[in-house]
Amino acid sequence: MPISETVRRGRDVAIHQPTLVNLYGCEIGDETRIGAFVEIQKNARIGRRCKISSHSFICEGVTIEDGVMIGHGVMFVNDPFPRATTIDGRIQTEDDWAVVPSLVRHGASIGSNATILSGVTVGRNAMVGAGAVVTHDVPDHAIVAGVPARITGDVRHRVASIDWRPGARAARGRPAP
Repeated sequence: MPISETVRRGRDVAIHQPTLVNLYGCEIGDETRIGAFVEIQKNARIGRRCKISSHSFICEGVTIEDGVMIGHGVMFVNDPFPRATTIDGRIQTEDDWAVVPSLVRHGASIGSNATILSGVTVGRNAMVGAGAVVTHDVPDHAIVAGVPARITGDVRHRVASIDWRPGARAARGRPAP
């Protein structure tokens, strides 16, 4: 699996296992980190200081803004009606369908094994739970989980309630970070 010459990389992009990725025709911003077994297709854009974890698939038409965390095994979809063949039985080509773009806004976090369907926008600083299937837009700061994903909270409330002092979580019976 190669890194094509058509990839536009910013400065200090970290791809620790370059022989174990498939990147072509995409744009990757400064200081972004990419794990093993990641595929990023043509016309996908990854912002600065993102983390793309292993086994993730970022297809054509996906834009990921700055500071986004993509967990392990996250899948994006760019076709709402995928088919192998046309109605008359021909193998489908690029001329037989149109990419439906998706957008992940600044600072969002997408949990492992989540699936983001075509045409969806994940809002600024939003969090998508592990295994969620996102079928509709996610508002800024929302926490979504489930199949289909539904709003379960607000990041601003969760972050404000966490005691970030060393050992504070362990004192409540939870392991320290």
